[in-house]
Amino acid sequence: MPHVEFAYNRVVHSTTQHSSFEVMYGFNPLTLNIYDFKHKDAQAKVEYVKILHEQVKAQIAKKNESYAKQANKNRKKVVLEPGDWV
Repeated sequence: MPHVEFAYNRVVHSTTQHSSFEVMYGFNPLTLNIYDFKHKDAQAKVEYVKILHEQVKAQIAKKNESYAKQANKNRKKVVLEPGDWV
C-alpha cells in the first residue's frame, strides 16, 4: 500500500498543476538530482514553499470559480419577496 500512496502523491493534479508531494516538500521525488539542489539554504526553501503554497491556493480558487461557473450556467435566478409561500 505505501507504493500506491507514493505513486498517487507524485502525480500532477489538474487543479493545482503540481503533485501533492511537491506542494508539501517543495520538490518532486523522482526528478531530484542530489548534486543539484534547488535550495541549498533552509530559509530559501521556506520562502520557495510559501510562494508555492500561495500559487497553489490561487490555482485552486481559480479552478473552483471555473467549476461553479460551469455548474451554475443553466441555473435560473429565483427572487423571493416577503409574503411569498415557499
